[in-house]
Amino acid sequence: MIKTRICDILDIKYPIIQGGMAWVADAELAAAISNAGGLGLIAAGNAPSDWVENEIIKAKNMSDKTIGVNIMLLSPFIEDVIDVVIKHKIKVITTGAGNPGKYMDKFKSIGAKVIPVVPSVALAKRMESIGVDAVIAEGMESGGHIGELTTMALVPQVVDAVTIPVIAAGGIADGRGLVASLALGASGVQMGTRFVTAEECTIAESYKQIVIKAKDRDTVITGRVTGHPVRIIKNKLAREFLKLEANGATKEELEKFGEGRLRMAAREGDVEHGSVMAGQIAGLVKDIKPTKKIIEDIINEAEDTIRTMNRAIEE
Repeated sequence: MIKTRICDILDIKYPIIQGGMAWVADAELAAAISNAGGLGLIAAGNAPSDWVENEIIKAKNMSDKTIGVNIMLLSPFIEDVIDVVIKHKIKVITTGAGNPGKYMDKFKSIGAKVIPVVPSVALAKRMESIGVDAVIAEGMESGGHIGELTTMALVPQVVDAVTIPVIAAGGIADGRGLVASLALGASGVQMGTRFVTAEECTIAESYKQIVIKAKDRDTVITGRVTGHPVRIIKNKLAREFLKLEANGATKEELEKFGEGRLRMAAREGDVEHGSVMAGQIAGLVKDIKPTKKIIEDIINEAEDTIRTMNRAIEE
């Protein structure tokens, strides 16, 4: 069995963490992933605290395994969401879009493991200095909000820079990606796009189908001028967004144009005018199947890959 340091820290069977995907990662998906041996996450995103609390309660009724919450630190409801997380004594908290430093004392008061997403070595080192338990080094191959470095370049540099465990993210969807990440020094992987097409994922069927149909070059990066670039699958929205950027639209105009687009795609099923966030690895995602089967296939393929590599080395 593939077991690493992060498995012991998070009390999980496999070193596989689900990405914190707003409007996608809810109780059903999180519970299914945790029940299958990984770490499921409820994505708070910009949702109000009562929604987050309801999802936590639902997830706990569906699983007795460790389930975490992903907190978007720029959320307008951040303080209330933090209170809910503390109230329910969430064991694992991942964070994005900011520095969780001001909340560390609260998180540690309930014994939570804190794991921020980082796009650079500098931020990884800063996170280690404030006492986080691990970091997620996320490459720009990932879907949604991205940094500038690729996973292959970022992960080993972060591994060399910190002593805490590093989780690789971005461009990982199968057992080969897991093995490659471990070879780079990571203690585990975070996957988002692969779990979008899990049977237990409750998003619109049209969203799943556009991910399944995607090819290797079917994602584009939008919103660079806003300072918060986002990777999505090409559609009418993407073309309109890129045209606005090319014509000199302001940051405010672009943010207004993009408002509510993720929900439009994920929950309303409008995959032409909505934001279909997915990573470059979408071209490898070809089916819809149970979460348990997805994780089992990843682990089996990883073990087969390791055996093949060992035979090749011996030869």
